[in-house]
Amino acid sequence: MPHPPDASKSDSPDNPETPWVEAYAKHAKIYPRQAHGRFTRLRTASVLILLGLYYVLPWLSYDGRQAVWFDLPGRQFHLFSLTFWPQDFFLLALLLITAALSLFFFTALAGRLWCGYACPQSVWTEMFLWIERRFEGSRAEQLKLAKAPWRGRKLWVKGGKHSVWLLFALFTGLTFVGYFSPIAELFPRFFTAQTSGWETFWIVFYSVATWGNAGFMREQVCVYMCPYARFQSAMFDKDTLIISYDETRGEPRGARGKGADHAGLGDCVDCGLCVQVCPTAIDIRDGLQYQCLACAACIDQCNEIMDKMGYARNLIGYTTENARLGKPTRIARPRIFLYLLVLGMLFAGLIYGIGARDPVSLDVIRDRNVLYRELVDGRIENSYTLKLSNRRNQPAVYQLSIAGVPGATLVADHAGLLTLPPGGVMQTLVRVQADPARLDSATALLIFQVQSVDDPHILRQRESRFVMGTLR
Repeated sequence: MPHPPDASKSDSPDNPETPWVEAYAKHAKIYPRQAHGRFTRLRTASVLILLGLYYVLPWLSYDGRQAVWFDLPGRQFHLFSLTFWPQDFFLLALLLITAALSLFFFTALAGRLWCGYACPQSVWTEMFLWIERRFEGSRAEQLKLAKAPWRGRKLWVKGGKHSVWLLFALFTGLTFVGYFSPIAELFPRFFTAQTSGWETFWIVFYSVATWGNAGFMREQVCVYMCPYARFQSAMFDKDTLIISYDETRGEPRGARGKGADHAGLGDCVDCGLCVQVCPTAIDIRDGLQYQCLACAACIDQCNEIMDKMGYARNLIGYTTENARLGKPTRIARPRIFLYLLVLGMLFAGLIYGIGARDPVSLDVIRDRNVLYRELVDGRIENSYTLKLSNRRNQPAVYQLSIAGVPGATLVADHAGLLTLPPGGVMQTLVRVQADPARLDSATALLIFQVQSVDDPHILRQRESRFVMGTLR
């Protein structure tokens, strides 16, 4: 007969005889150690360049306006000498496709380079970590401060750090909105409480998001929120450059003094510093993990230890799976060449699309409800809807004319003169009349032309059909 369960031995965290596993563990804040070395210098340079571009670009002027300005109310995107209109949306789609494929290319070539050196989350986190170290000191000092009671010095240090964080985040939010609203006017308007509701919302939202993501969430954004961490492995192969630990050389690991005989031990001294410098606190010696951001801080730190011990560098380094297995590595492989070929075609198409943009566009739609009308004098009339857009940064006057149909006349308002503001779009109804006696077929090719009055070289043509019906 089965015995009833013993309540004293129930699955409870208070029962020492029962192993207890929490479904969700409390997040422990990571205090990454400061690394020094070649890759750290490259990452610092990348941070300075990218942040410099972000904060400086909206302050540059070109031709009397902000050089980089996404004017949403005016439906204009200004990029120095280039101005893009809603009609150029296909160029934005092409740019996004090129950017996505570039990410695939660099991932297949050298892993998560984007994450380690250029991702906004990584860039701003590096800046926030730099500020934190200026206030709280090294990793050991930060850990000591975290355990200290909330009293005078801790309140002063933490308060000062968060004040600078918030000021920097506010500057970031103002700069972000400054790409959409003239930044030279935005700053004084914000500090005098004259910004619009939407401007205020996005400044506050972006500032709080920067403060929260870079100051508190940090690696959690990369590990839990970013989808790239999950599907990156699908773009890897055995010839992809990854950060890896040389297990055959490093194992068995063990502590030893400098210059001491380490017979029976590998080169890894098991100092744990590669874990301490990792922004996601992973142990690269356990193999490649999706949490790895490829920042290469562990490489710099391990090389520093190897130099002190007098061992060869790159116990942790950039390599490939094939290289670790002693097999030939092919960095230049068909997959890489295919990515380069497609990227080259997309980039060439983007450059051509930008250079070949017409300063004026013309679309013609003929009236399909009534194919033609017969006038009292025997002539035939067709109706057309013309859509004209001016893609120049100045007002323009265009002369409308027709060709192709012998003796045809154009009936349009203002004698066919169409005036459009910068980036303006006009839709107008015109009629074309012709004598059927001068045509030898039921339909004829009709060509609409628009020509700039101030610049005759700007000419646009569009073909349509003139319908006569049955010839007599």
